[in-house]
Amino acid sequence: MSAHLVVGATGRVGAEICRLLSVAGKPVKALVRGTSDPAKVEQLKSLGATVVQGDLRDAASLKAACKGVSAVITTASSMPVAYQPDANTPQTDQNGYLSLIAAAQEAGVQQFVFTSFPPMAASFPLQDSKRAVEQGLRASGLTFTILQPTYFMEAWLGPMVGFDYPNRKASVYGTGENPISWISNGDVARFAVASLGNPAAKNATLLLGGPEAISPLGVVKVFEKVGGKPFEVTHVPVEALQGQLAGATDPMQKSFVGLMLSYASAPAIDMTATLKAFPLKLRTVEEYARSVMD
Repeated sequence: MSAHLVVGATGRVGAEICRLLSVAGKPVKALVRGTSDPAKVEQLKSLGATVVQGDLRDAASLKAACKGVSAVITTASSMPVAYQPDANTPQTDQNGYLSLIAAAQEAGVQQFVFTSFPPMAASFPLQDSKRAVEQGLRASGLTFTILQPTYFMEAWLGPMVGFDYPNRKASVYGTGENPISWISNGDVARFAVASLGNPAAKNATLLLGGPEAISPLGVVKVFEKVGGKPFEVTHVPVEALQGQLAGATDPMQKSFVGLMLSYASAPAIDMTATLKAFPLKLRTVEEYARSVMD
């Protein structure tokens, strides 16, 4: 049985994809860099994954990794953890993914699953990279699946971006009144695995959200209900974000501000049709809140 190559295997979504594939009895190759956290590498080995060393910046390593592979599933991103201004940026992601697509073509890979995000209004480096890779994948001749999950609840409803639930404080971008279909890391992994060999995923671009659309202010109410204490809410005006985007020079800063701007106007995602093709039970914001507030 040919293997499934997971690129980004040490990340939250990538590691969960490896786990789900292993549980399903499917051979897994996990691509890791030489600088990857040894504990995460050992965890992948404990799941039964075959660990192969490689890097999106090293085309030869990608060719070697793709040998004997039937499907490639990618979740790797320079942002935010792996970002290095001179070595690992959205532009190097883009170049690396285009090299990976070429390696997959050469190896005769049957399906390429790329994790992206929905088109957003502002132009910023991370979005420009995602759109360029999507275009390259669609033109490659490979059977492709492009996953476009909206805002991850574990990231955007967490302290790193101002949703400081341990201290009952929340920064809200824009008015906070637009419903957002927050999605869980684990559910994105499940969609990726469910896409393999699925006719509904063949040459498809799938907008992904959670089971319900809740405004950021509505999310605050959910956390207040779960935790039993009020939150202090600070609004960051759209005009302030636009000014930050115009003045930013660093690709990571530009990209974070661009994502915040898009959060302020993100539309809800209707999952009705998608869930008919992929009958998964998705995690709710309240379930997430209970898991972190307990």
